[in-house]
Amino acid sequence: MATVTHNRQSLGLPPLARSDVIFAFMESSSLKRMDVEAAKQDLKNRTLLNLGYDFARLMYLSSLRDFSTGEYYHHGLAQSFSEAAATAAITACHEEFFYGLTLGPLDSFVAQLDRLIISTRKDYKRTLEAWETLGAYKVAVPSTCDPTVARLFKSNVKIAMMFLKRPGVAQEEKFQPASLPRLPDR
Repeated sequence: MATVTHNRQSLGLPPLARSDVIFAFMESSSLKRMDVEAAKQDLKNRTLLNLGYDFARLMYLSSLRDFSTGEYYHHGLAQSFSEAAATAAITACHEEFFYGLTLGPLDSFVAQLDRLIISTRKDYKRTLEAWETLGAYKVAVPSTCDPTVARLFKSNVKIAMMFLKRPGVAQEEKFQPASLPRLPDR
């Protein structure tokens, strides 16, 4: 601090008071927080809202991460905001959806996973087997996730897959979207 004060005086500027330094720090932090919140809202409103359900959002957000570095990138968000604000917004959204799904009710988790598998439009049973064998769900875990919560997520996926593989229950009976009521057979 003495060097900064000395340099300011040599330039003919008054020395900085401690409150000036704290205020400047708070001002830049709040601006950054506002940018991140704006980028987060933009991501939710323009992109994530269109995905329709949280498991799809979670998988999309995890796909924005470079698996070599762990860094997130979204070109449009980085162009509209700064790259740092975009990265922070993606990170925050990824963690929000991850923790929401993992710590939420298990029946909702099962329904979300079922919907995700149905949305692939691939053979349901083979998709479940691939998820189990390849562990595709592991990429959904945020880099900075609490290890206990990460284990809970993986456990929830395994339980959900066991339920979804049960014989004798047709897939359309396992998941019925609320907006599409089942029509009676004629």
